[in-house]
Amino acid sequence: MTQPMPALFLADSTGLDFLNSVATPLDAPVDWLANGDGLLAWLRQAQLVPEEALTAIRERALPGEIDLLAGQARALREWFREFVSEHRGAPLAGSVLEELAPLNELLERDHRYSAIVAHVPGTLSLAPVRRWQSPEMLLLPLAEAMARLVCEEDFTYVKVCQGPGCTLMFADHTRSRARRWCSMAICGNRAKQAAHRRRQKATADAV
Repeated sequence: MTQPMPALFLADSTGLDFLNSVATPLDAPVDWLANGDGLLAWLRQAQLVPEEALTAIRERALPGEIDLLAGQARALREWFREFVSEHRGAPLAGSVLEELAPLNELLERDHRYSAIVAHVPGTLSLAPVRRWQSPEMLLLPLAEAMARLVCEEDFTYVKVCQGPGCTLMFADHTRSRARRWCSMAICGNRAKQAAHRRRQKATADAV
């Protein structure tokens, strides 16, 4: 798998964007987490980790350590994909809590504290800050995005794109809840072109 294009952020949910970090947007499958460099690039594009933290972790990491972490991220992604695939289409119930034990165990590893920060001159606020003490800490914003999906999204409207062969998921936030495609620029246009070809064929056959 290669990485010929920027990662896709089409899901209206960072947790689902994480699942979409492996996809077939064109003709060949792409895994944006295929190695350590891919993982760092995806986290940067998703704006989940400050640039200075990514740089510091890369500099401190042992040879191959970030690649191993990318493997853990892929395993986490596929575990969560099974959970979402099984439960999408209906609201989540409290009975799923036991299934989410691995996610809670990961969240327990966090090292966070509150600090006063300045957003613009003259404006201060209390904000959470994470200690990026080791490469493994890079999994925590992923876990947090997954947890937010579980707790804040109605799984009734978590959908898979209807494009043939497309595996991309999204949270349907449209007013009518009628979203069908991961993106009109990708599968939506493909569907329009296919429908146009069918109409042309039907017209030709009728002549």
